[in-house]
Formats: sequence, C-alpha cells, structure tokens
Amino acid sequence: MGFFQNFFTFIKAAGSDENFLVALKKVETWVSKILSIAMVAVLLTTVIELCIFLTKEIIFNNSFAEPDKFFSVTLIKIFGLFLNVLIALEVLENITAYLKKHVVQLELVVVTSLTAVARKIIIFDFTKATGFELIALAASIFALSISYWIIRRATRHV
Repeated sequence: MGFFQNFFTFIKAAGSDENFLVALKKVETWVSKILSIAMVAVLLTTVIELCIFLTKEIIFNNSFAEPDKFFSVTLIKIFGLFLNVLIALEVLENITAYLKKHVVQLELVVVTSLTAVARKIIIFDFTKATGFELIALAASIFALSISYWIIRRATRHV
C-alpha cells in the first residue's frame, strides 16, 4: 500500500503547475542546446562548401579567362554562399540569445530575414522571373523593412 501512495503523491507533485513549468523550461533549454549544436554543424558544412567552391573556381576552373562568365555566374554564386554563412551565423546568434535570456529577440529574427531576402535578391535570376515573383519579393522587402523600423523605433524609446 505504501508504494502506491508514494507513487500517487509523486504523480500529484509532478503534475502541479509549478513543477510542470520547471520541466517545460528544462525541455526548452535542451532543445535549444541541440539546435545550437546542429546549427554549428550546418555552419561548418557551409564554410567547407564555400572553401571547396572557391578552390575549385580559382584553381581548376579557368573562369578568369572569360571575365564575363566569372562576374555574371561565379561571383553571384560566391556571394550567395557567403550570405549562407552569414545567415547561419545569425540563426546561431538567435539560438544563443534565446539560451542566454530565454526570450526570442524579434530584432535579430527580422535582421536574419532581411539578410535572407538580400541573398535572394543577389542570386535572383531576373531573366527567368515572372511579374508575380518580383511583386512578392518587393512585398517581402517592404514588410520586413517596415517591421524592422517599427521594432527599432519601439526599442529606442524603452
């Protein structure tokens, strides 16, 4: 009889709101740590991919003999890969900030989104774009810019 009584007491204590919230916070922290480790792996993979691409383009591909090809195709790919690294760094910064303060910093999220849109603009092939794609890209830029302006204005007064 003592076993069942202790078991039910344990279940009742674990089910209290305060204990549940403590357990939930621990789960959030562990998930954030796992995400940060995964993001470091993604970041290292992206840097290695960039280095391999640069090495192949500079050493093995004679793109410098055709400057038009290098600047129109290769340079755009290089900028896209560099911005991938920056985006990965910003996502890692978002996760790190969450681990430190346990709040999502909206300004960091919007800046990361703006960087992702900037990457999209740089690698965007305007020759194959439809009018709808251009309007959607412009709307994204406008919405993110307004969001950033509102956030900066609100945090400046605090």
